[in-house]
Formats: sequence, structure tokens, C-alpha cells
Amino acid sequence: MNVLIIGSGGREHALVWKILQSKKVKKLYCAPGNAGIAQEAECVNIQPENINGLLSFAKEKKINLTVVGPELPLSLGIVDKFEEEGLRAFGPTASAARLEYSKAFAKEMMAKCNIPTAAFKTFTSSHEAKEYIKEKSAPLVIKADGLAAGKGVVVAESVDEAINAIVDMMDKKNFGEAGKKVVIEDCLKGEEASFMVFTDGTTIVPMVSAQDHKRVFDNDKGPNTGGMGAYSPAPVVTDALADRVIKEVFKPLLSGLKKDGIIYKGVLYAGLMINDNQLNVLEFNCRFGDPEAQPILFRLKSDIIDIMEAIIDNRLSDINVEWKQEASVCVVIASKGYPGNHEKGRVIEGLDEAEEIKGVKVFHAGTAKKDNNIVTTGGRVLGVTALGADIKEAVENAYKAVEKIKFEGMHYRRDIASKALSLVI
Repeated sequence: MNVLIIGSGGREHALVWKILQSKKVKKLYCAPGNAGIAQEAECVNIQPENINGLLSFAKEKKINLTVVGPELPLSLGIVDKFEEEGLRAFGPTASAARLEYSKAFAKEMMAKCNIPTAAFKTFTSSHEAKEYIKEKSAPLVIKADGLAAGKGVVVAESVDEAINAIVDMMDKKNFGEAGKKVVIEDCLKGEEASFMVFTDGTTIVPMVSAQDHKRVFDNDKGPNTGGMGAYSPAPVVTDALADRVIKEVFKPLLSGLKKDGIIYKGVLYAGLMINDNQLNVLEFNCRFGDPEAQPILFRLKSDIIDIMEAIIDNRLSDINVEWKQEASVCVVIASKGYPGNHEKGRVIEGLDEAEEIKGVKVFHAGTAKKDNNIVTTGGRVLGVTALGADIKEAVENAYKAVEKIKFEGMHYRRDIASKALSLVI
């Protein structure tokens, strides 16, 4: 079969790597891809938001399955449009993807379905939002309602910081339309974890657990990013907790959506805050997390094409999804200045040497080829992912590989999975 993957990040490179393992795949395309993906699939210069261009390409190349990586095309209704044209696409419809592209909608659904989450209020007036902040006091979490590339969330430790976040989002319009509406919610304490499932709207198949590192610097310091690394499994997600998440979060949510005429198909991601026995949902994403996809897909034994096709055909209950017992860790290498304005065009060295280490794969995110060199183009440049018998070995393998890679201004966190290690040791 001919498969098209949409996107250009580390998550999409991980999907390329995993999908190529399927015996069903004859030809693999990626739009637009990156320098690493180009070594494994045919890259096509069509941007993810160009739905009509992607549709024309899929028809021309007789694409049997389109896999949507990032959230933007999902929010623009790419799955709906492909299905209207008789084409198969993996991912939720636009109405289902509202769970991600509208934080307010997600919070309202949680309230309606009695899903545990922080208390919140939604604002379209900057003045009213500021007055509420003064009344509530800090700490508070300020969220831009719309898509902001993983950067539209501010955990404000002071009233001034919270008001500045409102100024940035609503007055200065730093996130454009995404910040026209904001959600202000109580700040929850505890351990964060990412919990993803495959679902066809009825059957729910949990993936192995993972934990992401959002802050840019070690010890969770600095601003939030799209993610500086992740590991799987996350010890904080016990089997008992996983059962609770299915029962208290995913089942009521899918049921609530169904009552509103929305059948959710694809990957559904719940960002969780866990404190002792207390479980709360921070947010929903409607696709694989990035970088969580890298360690999770590293541990998937089953053919991912079989899973995706079963979801589209409403027969996920027929599939036995199997996982490797080993642990996996992904360390993100970023450009100088990320998550703000970052450098580009730096030559990357040592990629081949890094991948010579057993159990390591370097997934490209912000890279391009220029004058026979691989150069940086994005804030997050690479996701160095490694397998190990346990978290400790996976961490060692990942950082051994990271040390082989060099480019000017590169930076990465040196404490990925340290929380898990402290629990194991």
C-alpha cells in the first residue's frame, strides 16, 4: 500500500520509522518531512495546512492511508475532507479535534462528563481576566484557548506573572487568534504524566505510559517548551492508576462526545497531574505527543498499520496490541535560544556515530540538507531515542549517543528520566 504521513517533526520521523516496519507498506511519502525523514521516505514539499494540496497529491499517488501527525491539519478538518473524497485518513475529525484546538471546549467537556480537572473560568475580556486574577491570587495557570505549538500555557507563580501572560496573549496578541479567549485555572501540584490510547470511539486500547519534560532547563526551570525529552514507562502511572484513567477519564469522555454526535477515532492523549491518590486531567491532545511518541513507538511490537486500519474500520477490538518490556528514553537536542527566537543553519556532526550505539535511533525534528550537510532549521532539532533493559540503561544509551552529536549552540537537558531513576534506585 501507499502511505502518506503529514508533518515534519520528531513525532513524524518516529511514525516513518515505525510504519516502514510494516510488510504492508510499498511506498511511503511524507509532507513536508525533514532531512532525517528524507533518508527513509520520499519527502513532498506540501505544508500540513495546505489541505487541498495534500488531497490532490493523495489522489494523484493513489494513497491508501494518510496518517496525520500534527494538530493543525486536524483542526482544519483534513480527515473530514479526505473521507468526503473516499480516502482513508488516520486521525479524529475536526469536531473531535476541538478537544485540542479549544482549551475552553475541552474544559467544558470535562465538566459535563464529570472528569476530574482543575477549577477554571474562561474569558474573552482582558480586563475581566485581570480582575479575576487579582481576586483569586497566584499560583494560577493561564492558557490560550487555541493552538500555540505547545507554548500557550503559563504557570504563573505570582499575580504579576499571570497578568503579564494575559497581556501577552490578549493585548499583544502574541499567539494571534489562539489568545482571543483564555482559560484561567487553579494550579495543581504533583507529578505530570502522559497517557495515550488508541480508540475507534468504542474500544479503548491504552498505550504504555510516558512522562514528558516541558521546561527548557534542568530541574524543571525556565519556560515551557513543546517538550525537551520523555521516557517510558512512567513509574508514577501504576496499573491501578491506568485502570482508573480508563474508567474515570476516557470512557466518560468518549461517551459524552458520542451523545453530542461525535465519534472519536485515532490517538487520544490525556495530560495528567497525579498527586498521591488524586488524579486530574490537565489537557487533551488529539494525536501522538511529541516527544512522547518517540519512546512509546520504540516500545510498540505490533504492526502500527494494522492498528490504524482497525481504528478506521471500527474493529479495534479485534487487534491484540503488544509492547516490548524494555524501557525507552528520548533526549531532545535544541537550538540556542529555544523556545524563543533560535538560531538556524548550524551544521550538525556526529549523527552516524550516535546511531552506531546499540538500541539508538536519532529522530530528526528541525533539520534540512544544505550543501551535503545536515543543518538546523527548528527550535527542537533532534530526538535521541534509546532502548534499554530498564530506565537506567536506556538513559545511559541515550546520553552516550547525545555526546557524539555536535552543533554550535546546541543545548539539552541532562536530567531526562531522573525522577524515574530516583524511584527505581
